[in-house]
Amino acid sequence: MRNISDIIERYLKGILHESPEGMIEIQRNDLADQFSCVPSQINYVISTRFTLEKGYLVESKRGGGGYVRIQRIELPAQSALHNHLHHSIGDEIGQTAAEGLIYQLEEARFLSKREAGLMRAAVSREVLMVKLPYRDQIRARMLKAMLISLLGK
Repeated sequence: MRNISDIIERYLKGILHESPEGMIEIQRNDLADQFSCVPSQINYVISTRFTLEKGYLVESKRGGGGYVRIQRIELPAQSALHNHLHHSIGDEIGQTAAEGLIYQLEEARFLSKREAGLMRAAVSREVLMVKLPYRDQIRARMLKAMLISLLGK
């Protein structure tokens, strides 16, 4: 069975996918009650699985009438994708940002689950065992090369 964080993430992505605006507003406490968990569990899921690197914009307002607004950031059309990737990656990219970009491309179905897994493995700091800033520069070059190869149809 999946853990509660996976279930909450899947639920939020499901209602976000069905939202015509590509945005949802939720009440932390209501969601915590729905899943029989503490509100900090909801915060954890949102802060780790709905990040800007993964293609989400999150706005939070605390207090009695507080809410969390999650908005999906759409990738540009295929024709503008190469330019977007060049600017997103730049001359160097950290592991977290690289994994976020790979995740975003996988979510948008530009990459298969297998392709994304291979790319994450190739750009990990455990594989690229050189000192910074060289590691981030090598990671950027590798990521660009892999994406050009995969997306250059």
